[in-house]
Amino acid sequence: MSTTMPFGEWASLITTKLLIADSVRLGGIALDGDCAYWLEGRPSEGGRNALVCRDGAGLTRDVLPAPFNVRTRAHEYGGGAFLVSDGRIWFSNYEDQRLYQCRDATPPRPLTGIGPWRYADMILDPHRGRLICVREDHGGNGSEAINTLVAVGLHDGAVQVLAEGHDFYASPCLSGDGRRIAWITWDHPDMPWDSARLWLAEVSDDGTLAVPERIAGGNGESVFQPAFREDGVLFFVSDPDGWWNLHCRDDDVRCVLPMQAEFGRPQWQFGMSTYGFDSRQGIICCYSLDGFWHLARLSVEDGKLEPIDTEFTDIQAIAVAGNRALVIGGGATRTAVVAMVDTTNGATSVLRESAPRAFHEDFVSLPEAIDFATGDGEHAHAFYYPPCNPDYRGPEDERPPLIVIGHGGPTGATSATLNLSLQYWTSRGFAVLDVNYRGSTGFGRGYRELLVGRWGIADVEDCIKGARHLADTGRVDGARLVIRGSSAGGYTTLAALTFHDDFAAGASYYGISDLETLAQDTHKFESRYLDRLIGAYPAQRDRYVARSPIHAVDRLSCPVIFFQGLDDAVVPPSQAERMVEALRSKGKPVAYLAFEGEQHGFRKAETIERTLQAELLFYARVFDFTPAGELPEIPMDVARNER
Repeated sequence: MSTTMPFGEWASLITTKLLIADSVRLGGIALDGDCAYWLEGRPSEGGRNALVCRDGAGLTRDVLPAPFNVRTRAHEYGGGAFLVSDGRIWFSNYEDQRLYQCRDATPPRPLTGIGPWRYADMILDPHRGRLICVREDHGGNGSEAINTLVAVGLHDGAVQVLAEGHDFYASPCLSGDGRRIAWITWDHPDMPWDSARLWLAEVSDDGTLAVPERIAGGNGESVFQPAFREDGVLFFVSDPDGWWNLHCRDDDVRCVLPMQAEFGRPQWQFGMSTYGFDSRQGIICCYSLDGFWHLARLSVEDGKLEPIDTEFTDIQAIAVAGNRALVIGGGATRTAVVAMVDTTNGATSVLRESAPRAFHEDFVSLPEAIDFATGDGEHAHAFYYPPCNPDYRGPEDERPPLIVIGHGGPTGATSATLNLSLQYWTSRGFAVLDVNYRGSTGFGRGYRELLVGRWGIADVEDCIKGARHLADTGRVDGARLVIRGSSAGGYTTLAALTFHDDFAAGASYYGISDLETLAQDTHKFESRYLDRLIGAYPAQRDRYVARSPIHAVDRLSCPVIFFQGLDDAVVPPSQAERMVEALRSKGKPVAYLAFEGEQHGFRKAETIERTLQAELLFYARVFDFTPAGELPEIPMDVARNER
């Protein structure tokens, strides 16, 4: 029988200890014969990326001993950090950014030398005894890094530049006979989801490339993830018609199945994969439709799409061999897992869960997909999660406080996968609205480009409209609206709190407060990102100043808590520190927690635990309730909401 208790004061089995106990961040999957490989980012090991193997006998083991950390800093966001072929392994080690190689249980040995280089997106060229990959050279004495497509000799580590001259390279792939190679490029000011080009070149016997031919992309067309089928036909994902659909090029380029769905994700990292070839000349693929991901088999000959039924509502990556698909996926009642799927019948075997299940499904708040009216006659999308805890109910005359979440990117999307960090709030009596604001991916280029020139306006408006929609329909307490976000979502949070008065409090995780500083002081990959989101800098500097919360601190009067990694190269600590000092100097309510050794995205167990505990206590002070359990104190200059 449930107990009546004020929202926010509910005791929950979903504790911070549960969130970090044996919890991992999953990524980087691969199949090699009977073996499945994946990466586990382990908070319990300081965020180390461990390479794990499940062999054909069902035995799971770490492939590399600590302190090896399989992670590249290319583009800062990494990805594509390892390659496996016939039991041989090549990987980028985070500490020194060198490429290493090993086989089975033999100790890894360095392949490349010590230097200012970062490597990613490796493929094997067995015909010439080399790797082909992307290299990012930071040896330019403070100038912008130089990206090239290179070959690395397997015996001596000698590096040969194969292609150069473009700002960015990604996704090299080699035909089965080794005679053709394809790859992706893009140039400033475009991001890969704005406009990218697919190139194809002949490979000579000595390994050099002929003059490449542009196959697709450019001029506002985004193309990515090229792959050769066994018969030599080149496939890729592109959006000439406004949706990321699968295309192929044999004699001509054609769309395999025109569909208002997205068969890809924004290429924030190297090595992203949303399709592969099965044993029947078909394609096993995943796609997003109305915010939910699906697994299917696509027949290239007739364009028929056959669903493969699974419990997944989000599929982050896929690797295919024969009738097997290794996926990273999650569902409304399941956290992200590494799983093997039989593509003939959908039978699924879970190899690794990202978090333990130490509570009943009755504690899980299920997502409700909602659309709501927003500015300019448009509609925005979100997932709504009501408070959910079988042991408690709220008072009859009380509505729950609402936490609005703006996802990062901003070119990205939230999903309906079970997220224990989100359930941490709903199981304590908070409602949550997870917003796919205008500019989010998964809804076509048209929706994605509604944020062009309007970052800090359209995204903020959608978060406010979504919150007000729930308050106006009596589902949440309109006086207790909170907004939180990380990185770009942190900027949305700060902009909403500074330029509007709809929210009573907010939490910024390594959020952006000064857009001008971000335009001047960030890494190469994102150095021109704001050109489309806001405007060319410095030509449109006035927009940057007008939309930067740091220049409008006087307008911010509600409590804010900031969390920041001190080693963050994407959003430097100065972004948070200047905002905090400005608020303190004006007597505004503010709390600030900074963490040594953390970068862009917290990875350490103790950091994850501390931030959630601090955020809960922060809201308790703002809304004057007593949370269940003991929480460590937080430094906060003003303990109550002064509004």
